[in-house]
Amino acid sequence: MSLRPGAIHYFAAELANAREAPKICVLNQATGDPEAQIGAAYAAFAGSEFAMSHLQLFPMPNVDDIRAHILAQDIVWVGGGSVANLCAVWRVHGLDEILYEAWQAGVVMAGVSAGSICWHTGGTTDSYGLQLREFTDGLGWLPYSNGVHYDAEEQRRPKMHELIGRGVLPDGYATEEGAGLVYRGTTLAEAVADREGALAYELRRAPDGSVVETTLPTRVLPVPPN
Repeated sequence: MSLRPGAIHYFAAELANAREAPKICVLNQATGDPEAQIGAAYAAFAGSEFAMSHLQLFPMPNVDDIRAHILAQDIVWVGGGSVANLCAVWRVHGLDEILYEAWQAGVVMAGVSAGSICWHTGGTTDSYGLQLREFTDGLGWLPYSNGVHYDAEEQRRPKMHELIGRGVLPDGYATEEGAGLVYRGTTLAEAVADREGALAYELRRAPDGSVVETTLPTRVLPVPPN
């Protein structure tokens, strides 16, 4: 929470064609909008080129016009936590439709963990308890499954294989810590990483129900300016 903006944030600004004072809005609904996390984000971006704001929904929205605020951004950055709660809260507030409109208008949608799964059909989640379960109620803009923390939690890889193999989740992609997926429209354009050795994978169900895992070429992003 104390880290300054990293290579992925500067890359998101590049994708948004916003190289000077890129506007980034941070969403932390996956953890219930804790004040400490919001404050840590402002501290992290302080003194950087980024013009940071946040959208809070707990206990109530912190901006009068959510749609106008989101559409004015270059980047929307979504933090991790419970992807099930995240998507449910967004839908209650109609934020899912606003975010979709912003995405279609060219705002870059990005995030980590729950903030990565949410754009997809689903993935594995600990939203319901310590044992990983399937999550199939993502926004679905990207019609794939998304496996996060692929090298950091021992349940993640076998659970993704199981769920795709059984047809619970569609074919999709997975990322190790530090790696990310870049889509242009709904097509995967490339995999990127903020360090050497972080990898991304394609996961495809074979006719016999097994899952074929293919390592994707992963481009290491340049070190951001100090």
